[in-house]
Amino acid sequence: MALDSIQANCRRLRLPTAAEVVADTLDIAQREDWSLETFLAHLLEQELEGRRHRRITRLLKAAHLPQGKTLDAFKQQRLPLRVRRQLTQLAEGAFIPRGDNLLLFGLPGTGKTHLAAALGYAWIQRNYTVLFTPTYKLVGSLLRAKRDYELERELRRLDRFQVVILDDLGYVQQSREEMEVLFTFLAERYERRTVVITSNLVFSEWNQIFKDPLTTAAAIDRVVHHSFIIEFGKDVTSVRAEEAARRNGIVLGSASPAQPPEG
Repeated sequence: MALDSIQANCRRLRLPTAAEVVADTLDIAQREDWSLETFLAHLLEQELEGRRHRRITRLLKAAHLPQGKTLDAFKQQRLPLRVRRQLTQLAEGAFIPRGDNLLLFGLPGTGKTHLAAALGYAWIQRNYTVLFTPTYKLVGSLLRAKRDYELERELRRLDRFQVVILDDLGYVQQSREEMEVLFTFLAERYERRTVVITSNLVFSEWNQIFKDPLTTAAAIDRVVHHSFIIEFGKDVTSVRAEEAARRNGIVLGSASPAQPPEG
């Protein structure tokens, strides 16, 4: 009866993990002759770990990260040595509270999306809120919100995420109205919230996206200021091409990626 009462009270106090493990914890405490302090400390540690696990599960569900694209699965040798040495620091996410950005450039299939998603998984493990979205989907949702006079509300919703990963910026060919909502999003997060951008277009080609030279310059200024830049060099082969070559017994020539620009 006492155990039932403890479990019921744990649930009332919103301690679901403690309620679940208290019986087993009592058995261990009795066998190993724990003190009351040790028993209570262990029970609370279990509850805290349960809360952490549930929060990470919620964050992962909200992030919409692509399945399987983790750092463990990422071929780090594709990156320049200097960048590989920075991966641990980037994965820790110390720059996120400052609102710094991360920009990943390279040809299609070279691993930009995988690296961005992998870092997203790592940041969630460190309790950061992350959203992964193709750029065209974000632009579409912002445009619909603007047409419904809900743009401010949508920007506030996005602001709940400390990191927004915009995938494939280079594939977006906006109308002027679409370009304006994307610029508004970037300007709204400037120096407050982190944006991660993957793109196959270098900055000199961003006029294809923003059309107007002044808007292009302003967008570049906002994302580059306080940013890390990683460039997958032109000699880096496509991941998809490598996989196809392996399936067909073809050996591709290896090449060293170019050094990234200073960022």
